[in-house]
This record gives sequence, structure tokens and C-alpha cells, in this order.
Amino acid sequence: MKFVVDAGGRERAVEITGAAGSYRAALDGRTWIIDRARAGSTWSLLMREPEADRVSRSRQVTMAPAAPGELVVSVDGHPVSVRLVSRPGSGRRRRDPAAAGAASGPQQVAAPMPGRIVKVLVKAGDPVAARQPLVVVEAMKMENELRAARAGTVAEVRVVEGATVEAGAILVVIA
Repeated sequence: MKFVVDAGGRERAVEITGAAGSYRAALDGRTWIIDRARAGSTWSLLMREPEADRVSRSRQVTMAPAAPGELVVSVDGHPVSVRLVSRPGSGRRRRDPAAAGAASGPQQVAAPMPGRIVKVLVKAGDPVAARQPLVVVEAMKMENELRAARAGTVAEVRVVEGATVEAGAILVVIA
């Protein structure tokens, strides 16, 4: 399966083949053999290059919905907003509402994994820029700064500092 995603503002070509927990993934032309296992809401990925006999990298990955058509993918606690740009086999690119100047509805910033709210950096009514930090969540002994995917105005803040949240919980809504 081939597709293009926008990951943190950068378009990446992805091709995935395989099944039953073992995959071959090519990202921008670099190929990895990936074995995966799920532990609750987290995926554990063991990655190696095809010519290497040993595991090159181990990654912990979680995914949570964000704005419509977007996910927040956290790799080892580092969240990245991901949006599908082109579909497999369609040959078409998805329209980018931000580039066309159109709104695509409210953006919901979700917790990528269970954790504790360390800091809330915005309040309802605040204007925000694309990639502006909104909330800091501590998960797995790491602080994760969650950012706005696009510019807008904070419509709701649904958390307070010190609160615990589950993976996928909506923290901030931006209109």
C-alpha cells in the first residue's frame, strides 16, 4: 500500500507491505522491517534495516484522533500531527483546506496516551498560531508538548493542571 502523509508539516512518501504482525515499510525511500505488538493503546515496534541482522531500533507508538482527518501519532513520547495527503490507489491528492483558506471544522487536540496535565498554556478565547504549544502532558516520565495543527481561536479548554487524562481524551478545541 502506497500513500503520502503530512507529518508535522512535511510530506512523507510511505509504502507498507506484509501481514500478520511483520511488515516492510519504506519511508522516503529508506526501508525497514518492522515487527509489532500491541500493549493496550500503545504499539511496540521492533525495527531493523533489511541488511542488518540485529534490531536497529525499538519504538513505542500511540495514535489518537485530533482534528477531522488528522491523528496525533506519538513516537517515544514525541507527538506529531499526521494527515493523509493521498489515498492508496486513488492517484488523487486530498484538498488542503488550510492552503485553500477554508476552515475544515473545529480542531480537537487529544491526549496521545494516558498521562497527567503539567501545564495549560492557553485559555478560551485566545488566538493561536499553527504549531503553537497548547498543553504539556506528562506520560511515561516524559513531558509532551501538544501543539495546534493550524491557526485559530481556542473555543474550549477541557482540562486543568494536575488532572489525569486517558489516551484520546479531548484537551483543547480550536475553532
